[in-house]
Amino acid sequence: MAKVKTTFFCQNCGAQYSKWQGQCTACKEWNTIAEELIQKPEKSDWKTPEKASTKRVSKPLLINEIDTAQEARLNTQDHEFNRVLGGGLVPGSLTLLGGEPGIGKSTLLLQIALKLPYKTLYVSGEESQKQIKMRAERINPNSSNCYILTETKTQNIFRQIEELEPDIVVVDSIQTLHSDYIESSSGSISQIKECTTELIKFAKETATPVILIGHITKDGNIAGPKILEHMVDTVLQFEGDRNHVFRILRANKNRFGSTNELGIYEMQGSGLREVTNPSEILISEKDEALSGNAIAATLEGMRPLMIEVQALVSTAVYGTPQRSATGFNAKRLNMLLAVLEKRAGFRLGAKDVFLNITGGITVDDPAIDLAVVAAILSSNEDEALQSDFCFAAEVGLSGEIRPVQRVEQRILEAEKLGFSTIFVSKYNKISLKNTVIKIQLISKIEDLVDFIV
Repeated sequence: MAKVKTTFFCQNCGAQYSKWQGQCTACKEWNTIAEELIQKPEKSDWKTPEKASTKRVSKPLLINEIDTAQEARLNTQDHEFNRVLGGGLVPGSLTLLGGEPGIGKSTLLLQIALKLPYKTLYVSGEESQKQIKMRAERINPNSSNCYILTETKTQNIFRQIEELEPDIVVVDSIQTLHSDYIESSSGSISQIKECTTELIKFAKETATPVILIGHITKDGNIAGPKILEHMVDTVLQFEGDRNHVFRILRANKNRFGSTNELGIYEMQGSGLREVTNPSEILISEKDEALSGNAIAATLEGMRPLMIEVQALVSTAVYGTPQRSATGFNAKRLNMLLAVLEKRAGFRLGAKDVFLNITGGITVDDPAIDLAVVAAILSSNEDEALQSDFCFAAEVGLSGEIRPVQRVEQRILEAEKLGFSTIFVSKYNKISLKNTVIKIQLISKIEDLVDFIV
């Protein structure tokens, strides 16, 4: 008989205890430890017992003798997804995709599964086959490589995998799976750890890439123990506001590539469309010049973006002026307002200031500081900036204009999109010559005021 025992898990961090206690000593949270039944057989394998085989024991190798030839990645036929992964899916890798409910995680992976030229098994524990078929007809009605399986028991899933032998497996979602080796409900700490362990063992032994969808908590973290993110090879985050059409795919962890890349999609009725040139979409078209608008040259990973910063400065109706920022750090906005008041003499302490990054995206690049300051000054003076001006510099506490990294890449992107002048720090080392765009060098915030006011 398999041995059954009772143990206690922290529902927040996944730490295990032999008895109940009020506070988790690992994450210091209170009342998060719950009792769960665990039943494990002496031998467990993702394969059926009759098909399980012995494996050779690994031996140590001299580091100079290890073969460094990279395995060929699997092309997902989605340029944005490939960019974030670092060039495609690595055989035997485990990828975890998280995001808000209804943001489009299932749509993204189903869309990729329908386009893949490889035999793909899409396992769903949340929707029926008819529901998935209705969505697939809307996205891509013609697909001869995608198989749909609605199952939540891992033993049944692996039995179908042995018969089908797919090249790629997609699981929607890891919180709905359960294993016979664990006696607890789906989504519990022990079930998530066990199901993920079985999938990792399958992926590494067969060199089959597996993509998991994970739910997130109200705090925005992936649900389940933090160890889940440590177990997988890649952690992707699908972000965006459901009220906006744009979605951003980021890599929080990537063992096979950079975590600085991002992919941008536009949600449409026929699925998610890849946005190859986001700068043209993030900058709104206007018939006339309006005050309070400035264009910033920012970087997301290796990709330069031109985004529009909008500011509104008005007289405070109530005693305490309001400070509101959408897509920008509110504390950094307060800092820039203090610099403007102290170094440039603008009395903004009695005025409401509202700031917005268009397109519903969030930017934390300090290089947009200069554009934020320009937009605030433009709105305060009610003077529109020239539409072909753009900005790329950080503002220091003493009012100096600080240099930013990879400024030449930002300049070339601004030139490609037709801007006539870009404002950058005087202390940036720029080796570009014979550029069409005018590079305006400034050293302190007073220099910017002279151009705008």
